Amino acid sequence: MSSDLLITGATLIDPHGALQGQAQNQADIAIRHGVIAHGDHHDLPVLNAKGLMLAPGLIDIGSFSIDLKAMTAGGITAAALMPDQSPPLDNAALVQHAATAGKPAVWIHPIAAASTGLAGQDLAELGLMKEAGAIAVATGRQWIADSGLMLRIMRYAAALDLPVILHAEDAALVGGAVATAGPVATWLGLSGAPAMAESLAIARDLMLAEESGAHIHFRQVTTARGFDLIRAAKQRGLRVTCGITPAHLLLSESAIGAFLTFTRLSPPLRSEADRLAAIEAVRDGTIDLICSGHDPHGPEAKRLPFAEAQPGMAGAATLLALSLNLVRDGVVTLPRLMQLLSSTPAKLFGLAGGSLHAGAPGDLVLFDPDAPWQIDGDILPGKAGNTPFDGLPVQGKVRHVVKGGRIVHS
Repeated sequence: MSSDLLITGATLIDPHGALQGQAQNQADIAIRHGVIAHGDHHDLPVLNAKGLMLAPGLIDIGSFSIDLKAMTAGGITAAALMPDQSPPLDNAALVQHAATAGKPAVWIHPIAAASTGLAGQDLAELGLMKEAGAIAVATGRQWIADSGLMLRIMRYAAALDLPVILHAEDAALVGGAVATAGPVATWLGLSGAPAMAESLAIARDLMLAEESGAHIHFRQVTTARGFDLIRAAKQRGLRVTCGITPAHLLLSESAIGAFLTFTRLSPPLRSEADRLAAIEAVRDGTIDLICSGHDPHGPEAKRLPFAEAQPGMAGAATLLALSLNLVRDGVVTLPRLMQLLSSTPAKLFGLAGGSLHAGAPGDLVLFDPDAPWQIDGDILPGKAGNTPFDGLPVQGKVRHVVKGGRIVHS
């Protein structure tokens, strides 16, 4: 299959151009031998993209599943895979195997388990896993309560120049809770954990990061107090970044409704005040990237009483469409959105991509920002359709995904 391609007629959305105040423009993009190129390209096969937007392929940080159909449907060309696999990615052989799993359609970049078996007790062999291809180290779905172990992990990761991806919920406060403590949880009779479980975990880990010099990345921050802590830490010069999913930007705890288990997430949906704080954190740059939180679960895990259902959502296939709401609502521009979805993840985690400049990988997404469709969990591409947005009308449809000059979704 050829890795040469000439894309004509599209409107370019360049995240780097936006930093220089450049406007959107229509131009041809040529890919030769898998990379974006300049010069005479009349001999290349042509993809006519008239009427479509063209941007760098999305880079998804913190997916829990290698789900190629869902990823390409959502415009994702590279994904950082969380270590919460079966078995966990806690040794070099498993990391090396995971790195080859999605090629050529999606490049999977494994994240190493911070502790052996993700049990939070013993430091894993981070150095060997970096050599095997790990781009970061993570605590997985859990928060490590042992501060001594967490400090050792951060010091080791800092020496290896590996970012540390953290789950921000104090486990002792969360316990077996399935929702955020407050009026909604009380009304529904659900066990709730205080929202400060997040800010308490963030505060501790910021102190450990300051002591260790590590770059820490909170996979999801979802509360106003959490954003305040991140904002202040950045002002002090700490190496701290954070992400969020469209679910926590667009939904509040009221979406739980009549015990809709597709809204059972980790961290749980928050109050409307916290959701609005998240929007402002995107607007002011406190939030560095938007991720899918892709964690597909079938009926056996979701068609249960709310308290027994597994937390998580299928988010890859809807990542771009839902994120485009931020543009329509005037929160960010299209180039800024592509920073959040592509160029910033690439920069923070040392990955190729996120650019339309010559020499960058030919990893691109072409989409119609106005195309209407309705999210339907029953037919959503991928392993499962457990989306909290089931039935929602949206605008923005991925038409083509190009990986290394090859069309992998159309």
